[in-house]
Amino acid sequence: MSSLTAAGPAKVKGQGVKRSGFLPYLGSKLAAALVSFFVTLVIGFVIFSLMPADPVRTLTRGRPTSEAQLAQIRVQLGLDDPIWERFLTFVGNTLKGELGYSWQFQQSVSSLVADRLGPTLLLMGTAAVLSIALGLWLGIRSGWRHGSLFDRIASSASLTLWSVPTFWLGMILLVTFSVGVGPIPSLLPAGGMSDPSLPQEGWTHVVDVARHLVLPCLTMVLVVFAQYVTVMRTSIIDEMGSPYLLTARAKGLTDDAVRRRHAVPNALLPSVTMIFMHLGVLVSGAITVEAVYSWPGLGYLTYEALKIPDLPLLQGTFIVFSASVIIMNLLADVVYRFLDPRVRAQ
Repeated sequence: MSSLTAAGPAKVKGQGVKRSGFLPYLGSKLAAALVSFFVTLVIGFVIFSLMPADPVRTLTRGRPTSEAQLAQIRVQLGLDDPIWERFLTFVGNTLKGELGYSWQFQQSVSSLVADRLGPTLLLMGTAAVLSIALGLWLGIRSGWRHGSLFDRIASSASLTLWSVPTFWLGMILLVTFSVGVGPIPSLLPAGGMSDPSLPQEGWTHVVDVARHLVLPCLTMVLVVFAQYVTVMRTSIIDEMGSPYLLTARAKGLTDDAVRRRHAVPNALLPSVTMIFMHLGVLVSGAITVEAVYSWPGLGYLTYEALKIPDLPLLQGTFIVFSASVIIMNLLADVVYRFLDPRVRAQ
């Protein structure tokens, strides 16, 4: 009875230690995330404020405008205010959740971001699921059979695709499958998200969006999956010499069971961290792909804003991209702590 009584408080005390150890860890990561976000705000404001283009002349291009009218527009847009005053206004509006007003589209940046967020999440979400599934499967198989013909082919293809610029690969696929090269006819739409001549609802619309999604999604998958293959393959090879795998084989487990139950769960730790980090980067990395295929998401919105340049819109999308990367890095740190006992012990 006394041993049970003693065990109870000890268990509660151990749980309290774990909980109390997690809260300082989470607090430190949140503080680091806030500092990173503030630094990105400063960097983003400085970069966009120092752009050499004149947005007022671009906005009035093709219209007879006097110098007095140009000066009046600059005053209305706040471009004549001191840079420190513009920075304080920018930070204050950001903290209040106000991203400003687009000069080009004549509407709030928040509404523009909300309208374009769905297409970006559709493209990036689909590409992320496919690249993660394909990359981890190939990485596991290649690492477990390292040195085989399958491993050499998978590793070579991964390294080649990893080194290819995304925009270049996108243009090659666009010319090949949308324009048509030689005997290859035009098979897929060249750009956009849907065909305006078709019904914008029902299964016809779903199939139309899926056809437009193929090429931009394929471009992202071919570049991103290669990174998962490389990391997962290396992790599997590192785990293969571990003593616990020899013990599992000595117990009579099959090679497939040893791989699935023991090697893969431990080798997944670096890949899980990379997945969370890449989820944030994927959103911000959509600019080139969406620009190539005119996909109406946040990346293409950023590309349109760069033409002016529309400073409030550029700063707004920059905040969204930066926040997505910082949040995913924070989630990666938290998840990794739960998955790896060595981090919990620190």
